This record gives sequence, structure tokens and C-alpha cells, in this order.
Amino acid sequence: MQSKAKLFGHPVHQMLIVFPLGLLATAVVFDLIHIATDRPLMAVVSYWMMAAGVVGGLVAAPFGWIDWGAIPKGTRAKSVGLTHGLGNVVVLLLFIGSWFLRRPAPEAPGMLAHSLAFLGAGLSLFTAWLGGELVDRLGVGVYDDAGLDAPNSLRARHEAPAARTATH
Repeated sequence: MQSKAKLFGHPVHQMLIVFPLGLLATAVVFDLIHIATDRPLMAVVSYWMMAAGVVGGLVAAPFGWIDWGAIPKGTRAKSVGLTHGLGNVVVLLLFIGSWFLRRPAPEAPGMLAHSLAFLGAGLSLFTAWLGGELVDRLGVGVYDDAGLDAPNSLRARHEAPAARTATH
């Protein structure tokens, strides 16, 4: 199934998600640098990266919602897409919480602000993998004849050698 929201022939959601994913990951890197060096500027950079990443996530989300709405009910792709989308809502909420906790003093975030960002980053690794599963494994937004019920890519990798041996 092709994406319902395209720009110049390419799915908009897939084009936009690189920005929040990269910006939020970069915010965490600057948090780690801040923790390691105690340089206030690194925390301020993280604060602004986080703000930009959240805005980017809010811009990308509606296009993902449009594409998810077009996935046929009862397919594996529909449930993977739902988990991906809801997980990313939680990611954004964690980063928004971290950002709000930093507002009074962006140069000196507390442990809770750091913890929320680290949790958001950890969860985003899983939700990004789910997004890859949707596009790369299930073909959502890419192929008219997408395999919307293809098995999990991790399980399929374990099954692939046996299948290759049987056919050769």
C-alpha cells in the first residue's frame, strides 16, 4: 500500500521523521557530555535540540497518522503501526517533560530531566525499529503489494537459512 501523504512521489512521514529522531538523539548526546564535563553550555544545547526535536515530532506525526489510517484492519501492519505511533507519543511526552523541567534553568537540568530524556531515547530505539519494520519488512507506504501480514523480521531471519537450504 502506497503512502497516502506524499511529496514529490515520496512518503512525507518517512522524510520528516529523520529530524526529530536525530535532534532528540543529539539532545541526549549533549546531556551525556554535560554530565561528563559539567559544562553548562552542553545542557543548554541539549535543551534547544530537544525543543526542535519535539517540534519535528509534532510535524511528522500527522503524516504517520494519515498513513496508519489507510492500513487495512486486522493486519499485522495495523497493530505494529499502532504500537509505533503510541510509543512515539510516549517518547514525545517524555522529552516534553524533560524540556519543561529544564525551563527554569536550562544550563543545570536535574536528574529527573536527564532521566526522562534517557527513557525517551531508549523507547525511541524500539519505536524506530517498529517504523523500520513497517517500511522495510511490511512495505507500508512503499509497495502497492505490501506484505501487511509478513512475520516479524527477527523471526524471519532465523527461519531464512532453513528456507534457503530447502530450496537449493
